[in-house]
Amino acid sequence: MKCRHCKKFLKHTFLDLGFAPPSNAYLELDELSKPEIYFPLKIRVCDNCWLVQTEDYIGSKYLFSDKYAYFSSVSSSWLLHAKKYSKKIIKDLKLNSKSNVIEIGSNDGYLLKNFINSGIPCIGIEPTKSTADSAIKSGVKVIRKFFRKKLALNLSTKGKKADLVIANNVYAHVPDINDFTIGLKTILKKNGTTTLEFPHILKLIKHHQFDTIYHEHFSYLSLNSVIRIFSKAKLKVWKVEELSTHGGSIRVYGCHKNDKRKIHKSVKKLLQKEKHFGLKKLKTYLNFQIKVNKIKDNLTKFLIEKKNKRQNVVGYGAAAKGNTILNFAGIKSDLLPAIFDAAKSKQRKYMPGSHIPILNPRYFKNFNPKYILILPWNLSLEISNYIKKNFSKKILIKTLNNFK
Repeated sequence: MKCRHCKKFLKHTFLDLGFAPPSNAYLELDELSKPEIYFPLKIRVCDNCWLVQTEDYIGSKYLFSDKYAYFSSVSSSWLLHAKKYSKKIIKDLKLNSKSNVIEIGSNDGYLLKNFINSGIPCIGIEPTKSTADSAIKSGVKVIRKFFRKKLALNLSTKGKKADLVIANNVYAHVPDINDFTIGLKTILKKNGTTTLEFPHILKLIKHHQFDTIYHEHFSYLSLNSVIRIFSKAKLKVWKVEELSTHGGSIRVYGCHKNDKRKIHKSVKKLLQKEKHFGLKKLKTYLNFQIKVNKIKDNLTKFLIEKKNKRQNVVGYGAAAKGNTILNFAGIKSDLLPAIFDAAKSKQRKYMPGSHIPILNPRYFKNFNPKYILILPWNLSLEISNYIKKNFSKKILIKTLNNFK
């Protein structure tokens, strides 16, 4: 395989998680007796541009179907994050009723609602029917397509260029990252700004966040690799912010390469941090598998021990990252009999691969659990508070971080 960005042959494996079905392919009851499609989940690292990437990518029809079950509005902390960002960027860029905002991967309209409420024209681009329908019902204009250079050219010729292009947790989901980035440049006004948020590969390695690896994520990004990709498309990163979301993300601010904005000191600072951590050294990537195997073994051992002691362990949060660890470790319903989730789109369905049932939290007490395993550990505080308030303060809470 060649690198998706620089086209150099990939020789080095960063992580091999075996085979798994797509992490958001939740199953209906009648699908449990049917065959499931599994794909390899092997991650490579390019020793030229240092882009970390899945070995091969799956057709989008397998990953973003009409039944796509991830709705951003379910998380209250994520809604607050979106609200704070919107307020800040509107003020910083002086956006008004004459501006145009485009969000790529607009999901259920959770973020663009903030711009609508401020009287700022906006368009969402969202290929998944379930989330796009939800956004449209709430008053958000949505283009139901995947964002590519071709779509950007089409919008550009129709006078739809944007003062602000937003792509939160989308860049990592793009199979052709060069085409997508050229699309960003194409749709951006002369003095426009684009902001992209994505999990930081530095945090993934440092905190062993291997469960954030799944088929929908084609790339695992550093600031260094993004600057290279932007530069090829004649864009530049002029500012960067470190965020706490998703276990440690970064928000890059981009513009046209010939834009007069000077490079902010934050860019140099983070590049130095990445270099010091070793993101340009092959050994940083090649030691990761051993650490991941240890976490998997410790979690499995814990679940077996509690089963033998007849101490119930249940899961909370039917997140994609949960499916990564469950399938990698081979955990089934004999060790984790149920997973609870507040998202109605996931309730009464089953986790792909493991076939663990996903239940409404109102059935929580039926299982009388002694332990709860929070799968979306990035929301552990929000979920812990919910459990203690609504069920019991005596339940012992675990996340993947407990098994390092």
